[in-house]
Amino acid sequence: MQAIAFYLSYPFIYLIAMLPFSWLYRLSDLFYFLLRLSGYRRDVVYTNLKNSFPYKTEQEIQLLCNEYFKYLCDLIVETLKTLRMTEQEAKDRCVFHQQDWLEEMYKQKQSFIIVMGHYGNWEWAGPSFSLHTNYQLVVIYRPLTNPYFDKMLIRMRTKFGTKITPVNQTLRDMVANRKSVTATAFIADQAATSSNSYWTTFLHQDTAVFNGPEKLAVKFNYPVVYMNIQRTKRGYYDLTPELLFSHPNETKENEILEVFTKRLEKDIINDPVIWLWSHRRWKHKRPATMPD
Repeated sequence: MQAIAFYLSYPFIYLIAMLPFSWLYRLSDLFYFLLRLSGYRRDVVYTNLKNSFPYKTEQEIQLLCNEYFKYLCDLIVETLKTLRMTEQEAKDRCVFHQQDWLEEMYKQKQSFIIVMGHYGNWEWAGPSFSLHTNYQLVVIYRPLTNPYFDKMLIRMRTKFGTKITPVNQTLRDMVANRKSVTATAFIADQAATSSNSYWTTFLHQDTAVFNGPEKLAVKFNYPVVYMNIQRTKRGYYDLTPELLFSHPNETKENEILEVFTKRLEKDIINDPVIWLWSHRRWKHKRPATMPD
């Protein structure tokens, strides 16, 4: 059944990827109309926004809901477009802002860890980074349950030189690559379980944050870099690296996680529309025995 689902869907996916950008966003507008009729995760998005922005009016929350679903449709078609995207389009659509300190770190053969959220077009951020820097980008990801769609996603993410590593192989691969100059990227804002997380307040809510990126940064003493993504207009983004910690082994426990979470929160408050609100981010609750 998984193969049937993929081979029935793939011609339509490829057709979408072939569309010029002007037609791509017309299709996105059609998807938005259909999505509104379906009611897809409307309650999840509304609840997440309402709890995250308790000071906003009902009208403001409803407006954010609508704007989010418009953006979600853009994000879907933009991600599919990666199948047929050229190098020049990748550079033009997600502009990378080079930093002197980043070039200096590469000259010193200093690997580092990237932390970012499901904010803006994170799928385009990878190609932009790979095409603009000398670093070997390694993205940590969770494989899809459908192996056919997973293979397609791998092909999309690696077409411009990026490598990807399943999350359960992260430590092994980082150890194997210690002599290489790499940038290992974690999208670190997914719902975390209590066994491997740090609890903090994020967008006015108790939130569990994965502690893996911090543990690995401290273990290897790799600098921690935040990737700031801003949407400048429809279909265009700016990508700017920000150095959070130069020497992680000198930080206090959970300090890296706290700083990353607050930095991501700042971006979301600045432009809430382009974060992944349809994700059930707060499905886990802080254990009663755990202190605030």
